[in-house]
Amino acid sequence: MHRRKVDKILAPLLVLVFSLFFAVSIYSQVTGATLSGTVFDASGGGIPGATISIKNTATGISQNFLADSAGYYTAPNLIPGTYDVAVRAKGFATVVSAVVLAVGAQQQLNVPMKIGETSQTIQVSLDAPQIDLTTSTLTGQVESQTILELPLNGRDWTSLATLNPGVNLIETQMDYSGSARGNRGFGAELTISGQRTTNNNYRLDGVSINDYANSGPGNVIGAALGVDAIQEFSVLTGGFSAEYGKASGGVVNAITKSGTNSFHGDVYEFIRNSALDSRDYFSRSASTPLAQFRRNQFGAAAGGPIIKDKTFIFGDYEGFRQAKGITTAITVPSDNARAGNLVGGPVTVDPAAAAELAMFPHATAGTSVGDKGKFINSGLQIVPENFYTFRVDTSFQGKTTCSELTSLTTPTSRSRTASTTCSSSRIPDGRPWRSEKPTRLVPPLAIQRALVSAAVTR
Repeated sequence: MHRRKVDKILAPLLVLVFSLFFAVSIYSQVTGATLSGTVFDASGGGIPGATISIKNTATGISQNFLADSAGYYTAPNLIPGTYDVAVRAKGFATVVSAVVLAVGAQQQLNVPMKIGETSQTIQVSLDAPQIDLTTSTLTGQVESQTILELPLNGRDWTSLATLNPGVNLIETQMDYSGSARGNRGFGAELTISGQRTTNNNYRLDGVSINDYANSGPGNVIGAALGVDAIQEFSVLTGGFSAEYGKASGGVVNAITKSGTNSFHGDVYEFIRNSALDSRDYFSRSASTPLAQFRRNQFGAAAGGPIIKDKTFIFGDYEGFRQAKGITTAITVPSDNARAGNLVGGPVTVDPAAAAELAMFPHATAGTSVGDKGKFINSGLQIVPENFYTFRVDTSFQGKTTCSELTSLTTPTSRSRTASTTCSSSRIPDGRPWRSEKPTRLVPPLAIQRALVSAAVTR
């Protein structure tokens, strides 16, 4: 028993340690946005060696990139948000632009430079592009404001994917109250571009969170909790590149919130109760008792700086308590039949039969027809669940930024998710990376999956 307790503590720690220290450079798990473009002069020629400084306005973290010999640059794996982009080159005035990047977006920013002193600053206002010219991917965006303002039954953030064309929710699946539903998975059954519901890939901060049936994430009532921890997500419905993988249908690519230089948070509770519901026509006409239903969803989310412009923290807790009456009806002898007054004539009830009849419940009033009646009962299905999300973002001296995410759900599903994502804009000697060799550092997928699996089975 003591060893099992130690294993339960060590398994999550191993996930964290290995994901931090065994990160390697791979190119298949991009969760952030990519900003690229060309820096050119008045004649249209590229300006080699131009310095592109990209600063996140919320965190103050800045990364520097160099344009190549043709004036081209690329900045990969940027956290979605608002950025100030400053472009500097010798003999040219500094150009500053504000850019808003979405999750997984590949946005183009071409910068025209004018001759002047570097100390001179030219502010450029850019409108969001109406057509994405950098990729053929068909994608839809669900922004943070939409996630917060639209009402959600069960606060399931994956259901917002149906706001995009080509995404539909399958309504004919088995009910969550039945045990057979577990064969299909408990998450939302979404069909994207006409494909099967198990052909989609759900990603959270670069980690696939499909359940054991390759269905969408969800608890035993079919909801993916933690909506207050989701910053935004995109839905890729077709034409996406191989870096996403694991899907012939669509990709739901989400990213969690992170701390910023200012403290922010919220406290909430959502209540549903059958005491506030009215009985429908069929319940009244059949004298069916109203099934009990109580649902409380409560929690808090908060984020802020640990070290300003360097290290940030964000956490979210959501508690879920539900008691739902599951109405069932069985056929039982009517009260007249119990007394021996059958439709075909009276009979004498044997004492042994009377003892067995006592084990059957009496028919619900108004349901008896002839010798039979219906016993209608509403048993309570009780679901307690706790969901935690914890994220730390930091920037090291060498301009490497890392994000560590840990999610835990207890006690019904006992699922854990852990991921680390790093990106660097400098090589060890301090010189900026040139755009020909962007670096995206994440933990090895095989090690990550093995450790998470070990943590769950422990």
